[in-house]
Amino acid sequence: MRTMNSSSNDVSAKVENLDMKLEVLVVPVSDMERAKEFYERLGWRLDVTPSSVVQLTPHGSACSVQFGPDLTSATPGSAKGYLIVSDLQAAMDQLAAAGIKMSEVYHLTPTGRVNGPDPEHGSYRSRATFRDPDSNVWVLQEVTTRLPGRIDPGATTYGSASDLASAMRRASAAHGEHEKRLGEADPNWPDWYATYMVAEQAGTELPK
Repeated sequence: MRTMNSSSNDVSAKVENLDMKLEVLVVPVSDMERAKEFYERLGWRLDVTPSSVVQLTPHGSACSVQFGPDLTSATPGSAKGYLIVSDLQAAMDQLAAAGIKMSEVYHLTPTGRVNGPDPEHGSYRSRATFRDPDSNVWVLQEVTTRLPGRIDPGATTYGSASDLASAMRRASAAHGEHEKRLGEADPNWPDWYATYMVAEQAGTELPK
């Protein structure tokens, strides 16, 4: 006879293995056309939807945003979201060129927020923000190495060519240090690059 505990554990195990992909977030806006123009300036793809709904998708993202009448009762300007980039300064430069007003870069420390990028360029630390016309806040966060357990190491993917290029540049810099330690050129650099890039994205130990 099963106890309540074992039944509950069985259900939990099944739910943990249930694929549920986050597809859309609703952003509260007061003017659909004004919001549409702003998000298109970010380079976000305009998706086909019913005429009462606007949906846009950031380049390299599997999740989209929607806005339109009756989609949410939230107050325009009350939303906050995170946009992950592999090179914060490069992303800010491109957005500034598109006329998007950015905040100053800041980073987080154990004692709080500090102006300027993280001196060690630690993953998850450096950030900057911008707002849409309704003052919904978007946080640009630089992530180069994922924390352990956040990425399936058996499924390494990159959202865009620029993300892949950035990962290759980091691998190249790390491999240069590896060759210095070896004291000679490493003929197996493709394998080393691949191992480094998979480990970096999965948040596991990097090769030396």
